[in-house]
Amino acid sequence: MAANKVLEGVFAINKPFGMSSAQVIRDCQEYFNPSALFAPLIEQERALRERESRYQKHRRSKAKQAIRVKMGHGGTLDPLATGVLILGVGKGTKSLQDFLACTKTYETVVLFGASTDTYDRTGRIIKKGRYDDLTREAVEKALEGFRGKIRQMPPLYSALKMEGKPLYEYAREGKPIPREIETREVEVAELDLVEWYEPGTHNHRWPTEEAEQVEKNLVDSVWRVAKQQQQAATADELAKLTPEQREEEARALAEYNTKKREAEERVDSLVTDEQQQPPGQGGEQGEQPPTKKRKKTNEGRAEPMMSGALGSLPPKGKGSDLVPPPPAPDTPPPWGEDKGPAAAKIRMTVTSGFYVRSLCHDLGEKLGCGAMMAELSRTRQGQFVLGSDNCMEYDELLKGEDVWGPKVRRMLELWNNPNAKAEETTKSEGGSAPRKAEESKRADEDKEQAAAAAA
Repeated sequence: MAANKVLEGVFAINKPFGMSSAQVIRDCQEYFNPSALFAPLIEQERALRERESRYQKHRRSKAKQAIRVKMGHGGTLDPLATGVLILGVGKGTKSLQDFLACTKTYETVVLFGASTDTYDRTGRIIKKGRYDDLTREAVEKALEGFRGKIRQMPPLYSALKMEGKPLYEYAREGKPIPREIETREVEVAELDLVEWYEPGTHNHRWPTEEAEQVEKNLVDSVWRVAKQQQQAATADELAKLTPEQREEEARALAEYNTKKREAEERVDSLVTDEQQQPPGQGGEQGEQPPTKKRKKTNEGRAEPMMSGALGSLPPKGKGSDLVPPPPAPDTPPPWGEDKGPAAAKIRMTVTSGFYVRSLCHDLGEKLGCGAMMAELSRTRQGQFVLGSDNCMEYDELLKGEDVWGPKVRRMLELWNNPNAKAEETTKSEGGSAPRKAEESKRADEDKEQAAAAAA
């Protein structure tokens, strides 16, 4: 290939834990901007700028006046998450929209025994439940109800907005939301429990901070709306069934409601309001946890209470170390002297719009013990697979252009050469012939979905 060839296209990188997706882009640009690999792209952009009219130059904001490698991502990942982050370079950014509609595969660790306002371990405790009788068999049975097409409510603390205002701000200010949060239909193509962690065999922990009562009330109200919407959707589906099918559905629903009510009664007996307890009876190691005041930003607003899903970026490029690492093995657990709850690793392949945190939370609700997302990794998005030749490691950036340069060049060339793409992807994935065929089939399906979305 000619040395002055302009390289553009799409590739993937393994996003590190604790870093925002936008910070990954900024870091890549720090390495790409002065590189020899992207010098032709920079020169091309400089030539285009020189041909701009004075009016066009005047309209360009100061933030965009610097000439840099144009980049974007094809679907954000929370700072808590790791895994496949698709990046577009130059004209490749125009293809990023296609990846929002493709299927994705995730692996998550679910920690049982408590629910948080954010549905993950970065939030604050909303309620706790009984977990000493939880078994792997019970979790696997509960997972059966989450396969196929289901209705899912996005987390309250998500980037969704109502009347131009993020939902998490309503909760933080103790204000009611303007309207109901609508559940949405998503599809779970595959859902499997791949690893079970018995109590006392893992280091996953609940957060130690409890949510304030006003936030607990708001979250409870939103959850009630979700249940009502799910029941309404179930009623619509029942109307399409035969009398025999409706009778069978009614028996199954009655059995589920009975078990659910019994579980909720157990949970209610264990939920405590630590603010009402006398000193020495609440919190970690018998001490009353102090009430923490949130820091204020320069604009006087409280900082977001969770990472990733809030939709806001750290100021001045400080997009690293946004999530505290897991506690050290010798850290006293928040559940005291007992072994604590079990945890499970779950693998799923889902459609666009799916919230893994919502699955973890809803699974805990169904089991009656509460649950939260402790870890998350996106292992595949479209044809990009974690650990394969079409997804580079973030640490390779730190090793210099001699290391990351050939890798990025090959991935971009692969993207621009459709004839070689399938062959190279198959080689990079390795494994048995059935696995190669399955991944190839998925890639073709994702292409069809992307084409349909573009149409």
